[in-house]
Amino acid sequence: MVPILIAVLLVCIGIQIAYKNTKDIAINRIQLESQNGSAEIDSALTVLQLSDLHLEHISISPEELYNHLEEEPIDLIALTGDFLDRKRTIPKLAPYLKVLNDLGPKYGIYAVLGNHDYVLKNENLDRLISTLEEFNCTVLRNENRVVDIEGRPFNIIGIDDFSTQRSNIAASYQGIAGGSSLVITHDPNIVLEMQDFHFDYLLAGHFHGGQICYPKAYHLAKMGKLVKMKMIKGLHEQDGKPFYINEGLGQTGVNIRVGSRPEITIHQMPVKAAVKVETTAI
Repeated sequence: MVPILIAVLLVCIGIQIAYKNTKDIAINRIQLESQNGSAEIDSALTVLQLSDLHLEHISISPEELYNHLEEEPIDLIALTGDFLDRKRTIPKLAPYLKVLNDLGPKYGIYAVLGNHDYVLKNENLDRLISTLEEFNCTVLRNENRVVDIEGRPFNIIGIDDFSTQRSNIAASYQGIAGGSSLVITHDPNIVLEMQDFHFDYLLAGHFHGGQICYPKAYHLAKMGKLVKMKMIKGLHEQDGKPFYINEGLGQTGVNIRVGSRPEITIHQMPVKAAVKVETTAI
């Protein structure tokens, strides 16, 4: 009887520690180097990336998020999908979006949807998108926007979710002519399909850094080729192009983390002169 009680106690302690980990936010800062020589670069763009909020299981409040970021000079915010997957959770999104607006991103807020967002159907999915748009988020679904940064074009390319077969890379690049290109998407596996498409940086999420990595994140085995290549979080390169996998702010399944931490990422990305880019359509 005593060994059983000890085992139960140890499990309870372990769960408490794993839940506490969901509050232990990592703020990671990534300095992206120019790949084309410093002569083209005037300045760097500060991009705040948040991913995988999973508002059904998130341990950071909107106020705590703001406190972490209020002193940061943010130029642009990129939200890389998986906000929620239950219609009853949609109202919970608004306070977080208000915080992002309060940060005053100079060039706006841009979002893509993830596989969990697409659990919502029809009017509920529309409601999620309209909530994002109500709070000044440009939702990109296989499309792009160009913003002017000190006279230089900067392309924000939003590719829809790869894991649910909604991606259309060629459509996402429609009309892109030159300048710096930032791709935002949810499932990073799409980089393996982008050999013929130029980007200076790609931001994604999806894997949660494993979320529960004990002893390894075996549960990610079916989540695409990048997992087998041991690319589940952080900065990587594919075909000579850099991409980043954010560990996410929220959790799925149960609200615990083991061997991973919720993440806020601040990227410094060079802005280059407009150079014509030849893109081969698939």
